[in-house]
Amino acid sequence: MPQPWNPSPFVKFSLLTHAAAGASLLVVPGSWPWALAAIAANQGALITAGLLPRTTLLGPNLTRLPAAATKRREIALTIDDGPDPEVTPHVLDQLDAAGAKASFFCIGHIARRHPALCREIVARGHRVENHGDSHSSLFAAFGSRRMTADIAAAQATLCDLTGEAPRFFRPTAGLRNPLLDPVLARLGLQLAAWTRRPFDTREGQPQIVFDRLTRQLAAGDILLMHDGHAARTATGEPVILAVLPRLLQTLAEHRLTPVTLASAQP
Repeated sequence: MPQPWNPSPFVKFSLLTHAAAGASLLVVPGSWPWALAAIAANQGALITAGLLPRTTLLGPNLTRLPAAATKRREIALTIDDGPDPEVTPHVLDQLDAAGAKASFFCIGHIARRHPALCREIVARGHRVENHGDSHSSLFAAFGSRRMTADIAAAQATLCDLTGEAPRFFRPTAGLRNPLLDPVLARLGLQLAAWTRRPFDTREGQPQIVFDRLTRQLAAGDILLMHDGHAARTATGEPVILAVLPRLLQTLAEHRLTPVTLASAQP
């Protein structure tokens, strides 16, 4: 359901900065160098914030599970860029073997090519979440209208294919701009980042990926992996398939229960 948009303190400050700069130009026309400098500095800060996937400066951003889930020793596995017909079925088998659940952030236009695979994800007890329709590398530069259309298209596709409306959205590479927060409020979605990521679309060495995921591992963590666009090991295996069984075993040894993002919410 749509939610009222409540700008973050940083965004409110930015709006006030722009308003004050504009007002100063009307009252004191000669102040334009200072006004433009203030606007430029603020714009630079906004752009920098958009390049920080885990920041909450631009609005709410889930980077850890809620306190109740942490107390239950839950952890979230989030798997991006699918569904991939070569990789995703094996990921599902590995999760089943460990009795683990995960959240799959699926790309809308890829989901439309593999509808049965999206339904299989849900049928096995996992959740499908929204990773945008185009997965454009320029997503963070989209205007409000284009951003809304892209997210809404994926939302409609994934809801139609699975019968469940995604509750969470993750932008391409986690990058965004200040327009995303009000768009998500209108669409009733929550931004979700991660506690740590292994850069497994570029790193094909399983040990490095595993170490990045398990360093300071703790209850409440949100871990990011990729079934789509997965890097390959030296033998050509998608790195997620080489790492996931060992990761699931490590979680079990630490008495951590992998759950979906949705089930971990209050």
